[in-house]
Amino acid sequence: MKAPDIVVQRVYEGLGPEGGYRALVDRMWPRGLSREELGLDVWARDVAPSTELRKWFCHKVELWPEFRRRYLEELAAPEEQERLRALLADAGRRPLVLLYGARDTEHNQAVVLREALQALADKRAGSEPAAKAARTVKAAQAAKAVKTGKTAKTAKAAR
Repeated sequence: MKAPDIVVQRVYEGLGPEGGYRALVDRMWPRGLSREELGLDVWARDVAPSTELRKWFCHKVELWPEFRRRYLEELAAPEEQERLRALLADAGRRPLVLLYGARDTEHNQAVVLREALQALADKRAGSEPAAKAARTVKAAQAAKAVKTGKTAKTAKAAR
């Protein structure tokens, strides 16, 4: 299964890709916009950086590398990973559009969140073929055992 497209978009720049699953990933609601204007599917404020981290960063570019590291650390927590998996699942096969309100298009939480979501989606997509291959091997072994009249127990006993 192909990993979904994940797009980062500023809320003040229109609707973006048509048919995408639109998730606002800010803790605070963007000024001057209504839910209808955003065309939101979900306000995913729980995957936004913690209030402490957001206030510490304060969109200062010189703090970006440390902000990125700390936010990825927050996103690595098991409960956050579950939220990320749920967000990917909710988007399904549609492109996932991560909406944010910051002015800086390169140094904001949506950029980091996209990185974390993409890594998780790629991991999931990569593990599916491996799991399918393992099931195919097991099925082939079972079919061979039936054909030769050996079960797993008799094959072990013969060794």
